[in-house]
Amino acid sequence: MLWSSALLLLFAMTLPARGAIDRRSIVGQFNPVRNASNLVTPLQVGNGNFAFGTDVTGLQTFIPYAIMSSWGWKNDSLPPGQVPADYKGVNWTTHGRDVTYDMPDPNLPDLSQWMIANPNRMNLGAVGLLWKGANVTEEELDGKRQEIDLWTGVMTSTFSYQGKSIEVKTSVHPTNDSVGISITSDLVADGVLGTFLDFPYNNGLQKFSAPLVGIWNATANHTTSLSISNNLASISHTLDGTSYYTTLTWSGAANASITRDSPTAHRYSVYSQSDSKTFEFSVTYTPQWVSQALGAKEVHKDSAQWWEQYWSTNGFVDIVTESSDPRVWELQRRIILSQFNLMVNEAGKNNPQESGLTNNGWYGKFHMEMFFWHMAHWALWGKWDILNRALPTYAEFLPTSIQRAHIQNGYPNPNGARWPKMTDPSGRSSPGEINTLLIWQQCHPIFFAELDYRAHPTSETLLRWNAIVTSTADFMADYSWWNESTGVYDLGPPLYPVSENTPPNSTMNTAFELVYWHWGFEAARTWLTRQGQTPPDNWGHVADNLAPLPEFNGTYVIYEGIGDMWAVQEYKMDHPELVGLYGWMPPSPKVDLGIMQQTTDTVWAEWNITDCWGWDFPMLAMNAARLGNPSKAVDWLLDDLFTFDDAGMPTGGVKVPAPYWPGAGGLLYAVAFMAAGWDGAPNTSAPGFPQDGSWVVNWERLSPAI
Repeated sequence: MLWSSALLLLFAMTLPARGAIDRRSIVGQFNPVRNASNLVTPLQVGNGNFAFGTDVTGLQTFIPYAIMSSWGWKNDSLPPGQVPADYKGVNWTTHGRDVTYDMPDPNLPDLSQWMIANPNRMNLGAVGLLWKGANVTEEELDGKRQEIDLWTGVMTSTFSYQGKSIEVKTSVHPTNDSVGISITSDLVADGVLGTFLDFPYNNGLQKFSAPLVGIWNATANHTTSLSISNNLASISHTLDGTSYYTTLTWSGAANASITRDSPTAHRYSVYSQSDSKTFEFSVTYTPQWVSQALGAKEVHKDSAQWWEQYWSTNGFVDIVTESSDPRVWELQRRIILSQFNLMVNEAGKNNPQESGLTNNGWYGKFHMEMFFWHMAHWALWGKWDILNRALPTYAEFLPTSIQRAHIQNGYPNPNGARWPKMTDPSGRSSPGEINTLLIWQQCHPIFFAELDYRAHPTSETLLRWNAIVTSTADFMADYSWWNESTGVYDLGPPLYPVSENTPPNSTMNTAFELVYWHWGFEAARTWLTRQGQTPPDNWGHVADNLAPLPEFNGTYVIYEGIGDMWAVQEYKMDHPELVGLYGWMPPSPKVDLGIMQQTTDTVWAEWNITDCWGWDFPMLAMNAARLGNPSKAVDWLLDDLFTFDDAGMPTGGVKVPAPYWPGAGGLLYAVAFMAAGWDGAPNTSAPGFPQDGSWVVNWERLSPAI
């Protein structure tokens, strides 16, 4: 059987913990607290589609951390005399025929780079404190303390300046791109303390913009304009043909003044005109002009109500209450802060970029092979309302994915869909050799469809995913190449594996992709039989005749023909995808467990773990757990190289700037996997954790993994 029964899944989801978990008490233990700004990562509040990064003042007073949204994209100016339609791709010989791939065109280098870097994601602005007549620095503030109440999503920042106390409360509305701000100080009533709004220029010249996003001194490259009516001010910001609006509204009978600092700047100063020592206002960012916006009190209230519901419902894991292992506090901290931070950064309408809404990597674009590591944890934790925000991406991208398969002549199936790697909300593939030759993202929509059906085994679920599943498998069957001499179907060449570090023109039959694609074919066939339909014969023929996994000296290796990869250092770096064959992936008829164990042992002994990053460690943990070594699974989740800072943001290791959110998504998926188990797991409590009594795992409303 491909999966365990829906009844077993339902039983697992409702399995009671040993006692009611005091969720609020556990969550509150891990409120992040800072006493100074961090120069690498902000503290943030947000709602998944909009995030507001702050320094120690709860705003962007001293460090212009990003304000980012799901819709905040722009295009730079095109190269003179060129348009996107001029780009046609590049032909590579593939199995004796020319295939058009989305790679940089050497005859159109500027346009190719424009296609890579556009659209790019914007920092929408900055909001900070402003002292009239004084250029105050962070070092001049005394008694600084900043804390996020995770249960309410409200950040409180307190400090004093020249003996006068200041308190700033900051929160983001759960459904609108509005930040509520309350500033309380005698300095407000005295007319000394106000706030500023500033706007940067943004472009796609940098692949990575971290820790900060935007160019603040290119004021001539963009324009802003101010309009005021009643208790509302609107600032339009236009850059390279893209415009958006920032709406400031203040509360009650209080009045406020807002003025532009100079005609050549894009900074605006705001002061309360009331004798109250509290100035409450909200700042709302929208792609279109709005005539009204929520007030700060409403934002704070709605934030608190929403976050309480978020923490109180669906999945929860408590390892800290009864466990004796001294490492439990750190793992619980990572679990709680990952749940908060991923809701802030990675709960939007599309697949997130690797750095979420914190800063920009890869020009702010997102990677479809990362969809699993960003988003699959929501399914195991029962957060389908969150996951369903982004899952429609597959339906939205289906037409462009079918078009991509058609352009790549030689893949003629009229309904086959080749999913992109690096893309944007349009679904257009960004030119790149790796981008166009990667294939492990291809099975992800089938995996998500199966997760959905396990949670919602209805005809509606089958119908919703049907075109996506069948088009995905159709392309997989067309892509797989029948090798007359060996009598098997080959994957590639050209091909890049998960680790992206092998020569594409000689890389074929990569071990992980063979296992994942075999699983994908079987799942797609089951999808149709559930509906009383007969799967296409070629799906089964390809699945049954995929090339065997490549081996060398009793271990699996990355691809066929690589030889003794264990003697070549560059093949033992980056993502150790071989451990994904069994752990992340369920048992496969293509995987021999004896060879798998030897492969895992060799990875542990030979791999350059210092070059691993992010989701590598959860993948290593799931492999260890499924192989029956839960102690090693925990070790991997707490490895010294798998680090989370004081805000719970996972680092990118030696590869990319912090934060690298797939590490947090992978952590939550692995924790649910280890706590609730997996199909065929041992019939024990929390089978992925040590069974010696040092780890007592209470959990509620998790689903077992595939």
